Amino acid sequence: MTPGMEWLLIAWGIVTGIFLLLLFYRSTLTRQEDDQLFIDESASSMATEQRQLIAKVNKINPLVKIVGATSGLMILVIAGWAVYIGLNSVQP
Repeated sequence: MTPGMEWLLIAWGIVTGIFLLLLFYRSTLTRQEDDQLFIDESASSMATEQRQLIAKVNKINPLVKIVGATSGLMILVIAGWAVYIGLNSVQP
């Protein structure tokens, strides 16, 4: 394995770890979210909490998409590089 491949695998592991942490954080936020709220005036604090929760989830979603796409692209590059190295190492 080439040193460049090792560094790329380490970077991919870090990016994928961040991706998994973001997914876990988003799932813990959405676990508390209710699908439907019947709010009267006494439960307006519940509505405020739900709005804040939705704002947090909406803030996390673009990060999840970007980090997930980066992780996917990196593993494709790693796989392509491994195939390239494997094909060039065959002796005729």
